Amino acid sequence: MIEYNKRSNLMEAIEFNYVLNDIKDANLYRDIYPYSEIPKVTFNHTRVPIHMPDEIFITDTSFRDGQQSRAPYTVDQITTLYQMLHRLGGPQGKVRQSEFFLYSKKDREAVYRCLELDYEFPEVTSWIRANKDDFKLVREIGLKETGILLSCSDYHIFKKLNMTRKQAFDHYLGIVKQALDVGIIPRCHFEDITRADFYGFVVPLAMALRQLSEESQTPIKIRACDTMGYGVTYPGAALPRSVQGIIFGLNHHAHFPSEWIEWHGHNDFYKAVNNSSNAWLYGASGVNCTMLGIGERTGNTPLEAMVFEYASLRGTLDGMDPTVISEIASYYEHEIGLKISPSTPFVGKNFNVTRAGIHADGLLKDEEIYNIFDTNKFLNRPPLVAISAHSGLAGIAHWINTYYQLTKEQQVNKSSKIVTQLKEYVDHEFEQGRIGIISDQELDDYIHFLKNEVGEYLWD
Repeated sequence: MIEYNKRSNLMEAIEFNYVLNDIKDANLYRDIYPYSEIPKVTFNHTRVPIHMPDEIFITDTSFRDGQQSRAPYTVDQITTLYQMLHRLGGPQGKVRQSEFFLYSKKDREAVYRCLELDYEFPEVTSWIRANKDDFKLVREIGLKETGILLSCSDYHIFKKLNMTRKQAFDHYLGIVKQALDVGIIPRCHFEDITRADFYGFVVPLAMALRQLSEESQTPIKIRACDTMGYGVTYPGAALPRSVQGIIFGLNHHAHFPSEWIEWHGHNDFYKAVNNSSNAWLYGASGVNCTMLGIGERTGNTPLEAMVFEYASLRGTLDGMDPTVISEIASYYEHEIGLKISPSTPFVGKNFNVTRAGIHADGLLKDEEIYNIFDTNKFLNRPPLVAISAHSGLAGIAHWINTYYQLTKEQQVNKSSKIVTQLKEYVDHEFEQGRIGIISDQELDDYIHFLKNEVGEYLWD
C-alpha cells in the first residue's frame, strides 16, 4: 500500500504484513547478547529519516521508577518535589506528566495531595498491576491515564511470564481492553524493547493496539522501555538495539502518532541522555525521566539533562525555569539526604568549579572562556574557583569576587592587596604539606581575621 505523507510530501510505501511470529522457543538474540561476553552492536546499514515531532515534552517517573532504587519518599517530600516540577515545566507544561504508584495508603495520599494543587501540568498519572481492581482504583481516584506493563522480549515472555508469544499477545490486548472499558487511557510500557523481536512481536502488538484505539476512539500510548540500557544511536545500527529504528517503526509501520510515543531509557551503558535525545529526533514526542536520574541500577535519563537538551534542539526553553533545577538538587541534599556526586553535570557541587590557575585567569578576564553557558542566569550558579596549590592570584581574585558576590565596582583583581595577602596564606598552607583544596569556609575565616585586623573588608 502507498500513502501520501504530509510531512515529507512524498508517496511512501506502507507495509501492513507484520504478523505475530509465535515461535516455539525463545529468541534471546544470543549472537548479540551472549551474556558471557559484552553485548554486541550489529549493523545492517539501514538508515531512517530524522522526524522531529511538532511538539516534544518531558515526562517524569521519579515517584515510580525513581522510588524503586531508594527509600520511599514521604508524602511531604513528594508534594514539594511535584510543586518544583510544576514550576520547572513552566506555563506550557513542558514537564507534561508525573507517574505515581497507587499500591499503599501513603502512595494514594501523595496522589491526593498533588491533585489538590489543581495543576494542569504535570498531569498526575499512575502505574498499576494489570487487574480489574487496580483499574477501578485509578478511576475512583480520578486519574485519566495509567501505565500498564506489557513486557515484549522473549526474556520476559518465556522466562518470567512462562507464556508463549501468542498467549502474551492475547493477554496484553485483554488488559488494555479492561482499561478502555472503565474509561482509562492506557499507556502501554513495552518493557525490554531493545531485546525484543521487533517485527515478529513489537510491531504486530502495536498495530493491534492502534486498531483498538481506532475502535474505541481513545488514545493508546506506547512507552518504549530500554529496560537494560542496551539502546544505541549509531547510524546504520540494526534492531533490536537501534533507538531510531524502534521509534521510526512504531511511527511508520504501526502508525502511532508521535504524541503517543514516549522513550524510557536506563543508563547502564552511559547512553541514557543520548538515546532520549535521539528518540525525540526520530519521532517520539515524549522522553521519560527522573529527577537527578535516580532509578533502578544505574538510573534513568536525568530530567535536568533533558531540559537543556530541549533548549539545545529547539533554540528556546519555551517557558521552562531551569533555576528550579538547583532548588531540586539542594532539596535532595539538605532535606532528603541524598549525596550528589560533586562532578554531576548541572547539579554537582563542582560542575562549574575550576581548580587550574590558568583557567581561573581566564575566568577572571571573561567567565565565558571556561564556563559552558551563563550558569548564574540559568541555574543561579555562578562559576567558581576552588583554591588549591595551583590556583594563583587570578584564582584567588575570582574566588573572592564570586563567593562574596561583589559588585563590579567592588571587584578585586590580581594586584589587589586582599588577593596578595590571601595568596600568602594559601602558599603557607601548602608549604606546610597541605594536600587537596582549601575550603570556602577556611578562606572566609581568614578574610574575617584580616577584617578584624584592619577594621574593614579590604574591598570596601
